[in-house]
Amino acid sequence: MEILFSDFFQRALAGGLMIGITAPLIGVFLVLRRLSMIGDTLAHVTIAGVALGFLTGFYPLGAGLIFAVVASFAIEKLRKAYKSYAELSIAIIMSGGVALASLFFTLGKGYNADVMSYLFGSIYTLDNTDLIVVGIVTLAVVVVVTLFFKEFFLLSFEEDAASVSGLPVKLLNMLITVLTALVISTAIKIVGSLLVSALLTIPVAISLLLSRSFKSSVVLSVIIAEIAVVGGLVVAGIWNLAPGATIVLLLITLLALTLIGKKGLPA
Repeated sequence: MEILFSDFFQRALAGGLMIGITAPLIGVFLVLRRLSMIGDTLAHVTIAGVALGFLTGFYPLGAGLIFAVVASFAIEKLRKAYKSYAELSIAIIMSGGVALASLFFTLGKGYNADVMSYLFGSIYTLDNTDLIVVGIVTLAVVVVVTLFFKEFFLLSFEEDAASVSGLPVKLLNMLITVLTALVISTAIKIVGSLLVSALLTIPVAISLLLSRSFKSSVVLSVIIAEIAVVGGLVVAGIWNLAPGATIVLLLITLLALTLIGKKGLPA
């Protein structure tokens, strides 16, 4: 139990709690817009940036963040170019991210072990700089979503109606995508690039089954994510398990229990 009161665990808990706010907060808009897979795409691109950061000596998380933001702009450009085939933008950028990551892995064989920690998460290695970056991103996401909540809501359900009503649709789309890039690039050190989409989507999936309104769905998804983060970290800390994987498996367990409970309830 001593691990729960250690400095590195407290930093992990702080970082996890912040990502537990931002990931579902952005994830709910991605799910409603049927862009859930964008998380995996930007995660792969972020890993390419992290690998380049290790190669060049640049702050890895910072390099990953820059790559993710650039990729988010590229996704939006491609989405507009292929309006009828919007999923193409995700496939193209993901392919590019995987290719760049593979190239940088080949060039930096000595750094591969460090990069691998970003694939599966290394929440216990969060330092003060990481927490500052995560904190800034969390503040930015909360402020922007609060200010543009109604606009994002309309955009998620009916983009054409949002455009007709005079909303700056292009700017709002770009804003959501960039925020997604920021959240994912800061979350990969916590749960890993291979698992980051789970924090974006599974809390939202659970809340959509339980909520009766959009606002309550947003609030509940954040609560569920925080429960999973705290519970996953405590379980992983006590039994010496992989924290990122434990958080995600706990989320899946909560989803399964919700589905079973909903099925057992009368219509």
